[in-house]
Amino acid sequence: MGKNIALIIAGGIGTRMHQDIPKQFINVRDKPVIVYTMEVFQQHPNIDAIEVVCLYGWHDILRAYAKQFGITKLESIVDGGTTGLQSIRNGLYDVAERYHDDDDIVLIHDAIRPLVSQEIISDNIRVCREYGNAITVIPCTAVMLKTYDSLISDAQIPRDNLKITQTPQTFFLKEILEVHQEAMEKGINDSIASCSLYVELGRELYLSHGSEKNIKLTTSEDIEIFSALLQATRPEWLRK
Repeated sequence: MGKNIALIIAGGIGTRMHQDIPKQFINVRDKPVIVYTMEVFQQHPNIDAIEVVCLYGWHDILRAYAKQFGITKLESIVDGGTTGLQSIRNGLYDVAERYHDDDDIVLIHDAIRPLVSQEIISDNIRVCREYGNAITVIPCTAVMLKTYDSLISDAQIPRDNLKITQTPQTFFLKEILEVHQEAMEKGINDSIASCSLYVELGRELYLSHGSEKNIKLTTSEDIEIFSALLQATRPEWLRK
């Protein structure tokens, strides 16, 4: 059986937070956001290694946090790129320096989704190994309106066939490296996520179960929600 490698993307600056430090390093209840994220993968019995794509200048701080909080699975830290796609590519190339088995898979995850659960990780691994990849999704429960000017709408999009994507997004390492190579050859450099890259290249995606709690910390309000969830949630929830 191949290895399961968590590739955590923490290369963003986070301007929407209006903070002096990157959002992934903001302390919430005396612990940086990225540590919460790494801890979930550290605690999962089927995760073999952790790689972090980190903002330049923060590597030593991240290593210190990993030592302080017992993140023993952290193997490597690399710089992010100028785009999210380039950051992922940097991480994939570094992972590929150490892992070469055709059965190795990589779980690409946003550092600022610290409430990813053990169940979500397990389902990603299961779906990827059974079908070839796994995209974490939740149902779309809102009414979806179509607009062309952000002011007026006269149409809705049926939500029954819509899913909202989250991370992790999990792939066989060998295949996603091939996908990135194909994308570069075709001049595709602005995909906002790995799943959209697959769609642009005409490849099928397989869906894995996400959670409403698996929120992405984009704004200061999200930090407040995260803090409240930490306080309200039973401590063992993150270890299930």
